[in-house]
Amino acid sequence: MFTGIVTDLGTVREVQPIGGGNDMRLIIGTSPAFLARPEPAVIGASIACSGCCLTAVELGGDWFAVDASAETLSKTTLGRLRPGSRINLERSLRMGDELGGHLVSGHVDGVAEALSAEPENGSVRWRFRLPPGLARFVAAKGSIAIDGCSLTVNEVGEPGALDEAVFGVNIIPHTAAVTTFGTLQPGGAVNIEIDMLARYVARLAASGGAAPPEAPTHRDRTP
Repeated sequence: MFTGIVTDLGTVREVQPIGGGNDMRLIIGTSPAFLARPEPAVIGASIACSGCCLTAVELGGDWFAVDASAETLSKTTLGRLRPGSRINLERSLRMGDELGGHLVSGHVDGVAEALSAEPENGSVRWRFRLPPGLARFVAAKGSIAIDGCSLTVNEVGEPGALDEAVFGVNIIPHTAAVTTFGTLQPGGAVNIEIDMLARYVARLAASGGAAPPEAPTHRDRTP
């Protein structure tokens, strides 16, 4: 589990085809401090890479390697990464850590398109178009993870239209400086993870809101 608070901006150093060219190994450069805190990373550790929960398979002083399967590449933006690409990084959450964003699983639900970026007072209003099937999970003032960043949805629906697949978030200068929002351009693709609470509420509604079966009770028997 993660919180959606990006703690380092890594750089892809190498992209290595594996698994007959269907899978991919990424060598990602990062800071030694990222791998050292809050305790040293180990082989098998989970690291969120632009919102995708991946397993560290190799470690160096300032780099780590992860493998992405063909399934992951087909459902995320990882297959578009090239040497030099920047990538948002977050170590996994530990019990007792501060939950600064919202609970994020690192399981990407789909890829959205960045539509526009417009200055709005001291921040920038970014608008995105969701892939089919995800619009019903996104609500104004709800939470969403974009490339692993925990953000608040500030609007739903395209201005002047009824496109519910469009939503907007505001990015402050600090967020732009420490994440890939600083280099994102309209037309770019981003990984989306919907709020897990919305996922389960939708599932419950689809099932008719049936209550779980009552647990058996123990009754005293008087002789």
